[in-house]
Formats: sequence, C-alpha cells, structure tokens
Amino acid sequence: MADDSVFEVEPLRATFGAVVRGRRLATLDQVEFAALYDLWLEHALLVFPDQHLSNDEQVAFARRFGELEFELAPISNVRKDGSVRVEDDGDDVIKILKGNMGWHSDSTYMPVQAKGAVFTAHVVPAKGGETGWADMRAAYDALDDEKRAQVSELAAYHSLYYSQSKLGHTPAEGSDYSGYGFHGQEPPLRPLVKVHPETGRPALLIGRHAYGIPGMAPEESERLLQELVDSACQPPRVYHHHWRPGDAVLWDNRCLLHRACPWDMREPRVMYHARIAGDAPTESAVPV
Repeated sequence: MADDSVFEVEPLRATFGAVVRGRRLATLDQVEFAALYDLWLEHALLVFPDQHLSNDEQVAFARRFGELEFELAPISNVRKDGSVRVEDDGDDVIKILKGNMGWHSDSTYMPVQAKGAVFTAHVVPAKGGETGWADMRAAYDALDDEKRAQVSELAAYHSLYYSQSKLGHTPAEGSDYSGYGFHGQEPPLRPLVKVHPETGRPALLIGRHAYGIPGMAPEESERLLQELVDSACQPPRVYHHHWRPGDAVLWDNRCLLHRACPWDMREPRVMYHARIAGDAPTESAVPV
C-alpha cells in the first residue's frame, strides 16, 4: 500500500479512487511525486480539489508520468470566440462530446493505448456534466469462473469510427473537430482482459470503442460486450465526480473506464485534457 503520509488521502466510497489534499501539484518535489505515483497505482483515480492549474502547469504535471500522447485538448462546448456551440446544428465537436458520454478508455482505437490522463475543470454547468469512472479491476474480479474463463480467451477490435457511427456521426470535411482518432489504419485488436504492467492486476478492457470479437457473429459479439459493460459499471465499482472550477483529476487509463454525463448544452462547460502516452511494449495492440 502506498505511503499517504505526505498527503491527506480520503478514499472514495467505491472499489477505487481517493480525494487527495495537502499539496499543490505544480510544486511537488521528487519525494512527494514518488509518493503520489504510488497512490495513483493503488487507487487508479485521484481527485485534487482547488488546484486551479494553469495550462502550462497541467502539461508539466502530466509529463512527469511519461511522454504525452498530446499536451492539451479542450473538452468544451465553447468556441474560441466565446460563443456556445448549438446542440442541434450538426456540429462535429458536439457529436464527439455526446459520444464521450458512453463508457470508454482513451485511445484504445490507436496503435498504442493511453497510459492515463490529467483532467481539469475551468467552467462547469450549474447542473449535470459530471465525469464518471468505473473500476475494471473489480469488474473482472466480480465475474464468475465461467465468464472469466470465457473473456480471458477473447479479443475485440477498437474503432472511433465504429463508436461514433452508432450515433450517426461521420466526421465532416472542414469540421471544427481536429479529427483525432479518425484515421485510415486498420482497427487495433485488443484482448478483453488486460494485465496492468505495474500492478499485475487483471482488468476488463471493454467500452464503446470495442466491437467485432473474432470468431463471433456481430450480434453475439455486440451482445456480450454490452453485457460486460452493463454489469461492470455498477456500484460499488463506479464514481461520478461533481466538478468545481479548479478541480484536477488523474486517472489510470489501463484499468478504468470513464464517461461524461449529460448537461444542458446551452450552458458552457470547459475542461482541459492532457493525455499520457502508453508504453508501447505493454499498451500496443495485439498483432493481427
């Protein structure tokens, strides 16, 4: 178990996660950061209230965990000119935001899955807009022996094209969305059970990007994958965070799913996401 004496640590009422106070993330020394890293591996999700990190501080903190897949991306329904995007005008950014409301892990549709992420809240709606996480380690542990044996032998393809197409979304030419995740390469194949490279704990690797289990009919594959998500993402394996401006969170993408929750999109919601790149030897897709 991690030494939490450096910080004030309050475990969440779930199988994972903790609220961490007592230090400013932007000024951690090496000893403090090492203790925080251990807490991250233990709890998988760390919530840091009242940090108010600048964009540069957020990037610098995320970089301490490894190379970044990308430095900073706004997860926002607010345009650069300050106007709020209209929900029903076919905006690709809105379609991505709505897609993110399904349970998923980041970058499973890329050749190398992300290691983790640092997320910050800048502007939050009066109601809704929470972010939820689900513990796939505990979800794997909760499977009966027969189901555990079944999923341990299976893999699924992952694709952002697939997950967004279920919402009727095909990215438009000249869209405001950067197009990240939409690419011409073959979809990566990933096992349904991933062993965490640092803790050794097995976890389910499922979510909205997963489809097409080899050897199964499409309908059978979709049914099994949805059943796994539905059973996995239940208390006590879930936590939904009600954001306040200045909050920061750090999560382990190798063992958690996450999702955004709906809100009245006439209200602005501005978050920033720094994505920590996965290590190729352990987060690469299965060779096909």
